[in-house]
Formats: sequence, structure tokens, C-alpha cells
Amino acid sequence: MARHAQEITPDIPPPTENRLLATRILPAPDIIDRARVTVNLAESPLAWLARRGHVSPMQLLASERLRADFYHAQLGPRVTMRWDPLPATGRGQGGPPDLSGRQIAAKRRFEAAVAACGPGLSDIAWRVICQGEGLEPAERALGWPVRAGKLVLQLALDRLVSHYGLQSSE
Repeated sequence: MARHAQEITPDIPPPTENRLLATRILPAPDIIDRARVTVNLAESPLAWLARRGHVSPMQLLASERLRADFYHAQLGPRVTMRWDPLPATGRGQGGPPDLSGRQIAAKRRFEAAVAACGPGLSDIAWRVICQGEGLEPAERALGWPVRAGKLVLQLALDRLVSHYGLQSSE
């Protein structure tokens, strides 16, 4: 006798600028029964952990500061060609890119925060916070055992909270 998953369609608000909803099918041991879940593709893995109580508000705030510095330092990969004109030099060769003071300051803040995390902890912080990777793919990429990422990420976030001097109001 085959069991069929009962589809439940929750009342989902329309997509907004912070919501990009999609349906995922979770694998189950029984091929016939598979759970369908709605996920927000625009949500960061850290926000997901925070909403479920795995990350404190101070840890989330520290991660947002690190992510903002990563973004403002423009350290992410480029997906299109740069059309900025090359700076003119005396020999006709392009020189180093002209970075703004704000970009340089953001890069220095980012590097200081990553250094404060320390080796090993900075790897998971960079992957989850800056690149938006989930814990499972980050664990696989780093060759870690399953479920080790959450603990190591929390240690990295604690170091970021300390680095930024954030204190809980509790």
C-alpha cells in the first residue's frame, strides 16, 4: 500500500524585494513520500540559523558587519567584465586599479575581522557569511564531518562579536 504525501499549501505572502520563494523537495528514505517545502532563496544561511535560535542577535549583527565590509571592499568574484577605463600611465600600460578610500577602509576592516577569527574559523565564516553558502556545502568543501560546521561557525561568530566589541543588552 503506497502512501502519498499530502500537499499543504500555506498562505504565502507575495514576493517582495527580500523574498524569492521557491519549492524544494526534501529527500526521504521512502521514494514515494517526499516533503515539499517553500524556501526563501534571498535569505542568507545565517538569517535562517538566527530565526531558529541557533545564532544569537549579537552574532547575527557581527556577521552582518563582516558581510557589509566584504561587499563594500568589493572582494567578491566579478560576474561581468569591468568597463572602467584603464588609468593612463607614462608607458601605456595599465596600472593598479584606483581604489576609493572607502573601499580600502572596508578591505582593512574585513581583513582585521577575519584575522580576529583566526585560522580554521575564518574559513567557515567566509563561506557562510560572505559567500552565502549553506552549512552542509561548506562542511563538504572543507572536508569536515557532518554537523561540525554549526559549532565552528558559532565559535567564529563569538570571535567576531568580541572583535567588534558588541555586547548583549541582556
